[in-house]
Amino acid sequence: DVPLKDIVDIILRVRAGAYCVEAANPRHGHEWQVWENVKLPDGKILIPGVVAHTTNLVEHPELVAQRIATYARMLGRENVIAGTDCGFSQGAFTPRVHSSIMWAKLQALTEGAALATERLW
Repeated sequence: DVPLKDIVDIILRVRAGAYCVEAANPRHGHEWQVWENVKLPDGKILIPGVVAHTTNLVEHPELVAQRIATYARMLGRENVIAGTDCGFSQGAFTPRVHSSIMWAKLQALTEGAALATERLW
């Protein structure tokens, strides 16, 4: 598991419109701090994971909203799109997270994004 601070410069050299990063799981939840010292290039979007794929615990929408707001305050609200840390399955036939948990996490993402939108816009 590579720390974001060790690879962020490589990630930002990729010619892409947006960059997805794990940000919700316990190994990466603190890495929002990387963006205090690293500038997101103009015109680029960051898609931080605000719900984790590594646990069956469903995030509270308030926690999701807090995570979104943290990135929006640092990078600008127009430069952040909330996402999931990763897919919820290692493949089509090997689910990591039960579908009921997956849908509950996506519901928490939706509700948290709505809260963040109310507060940030």
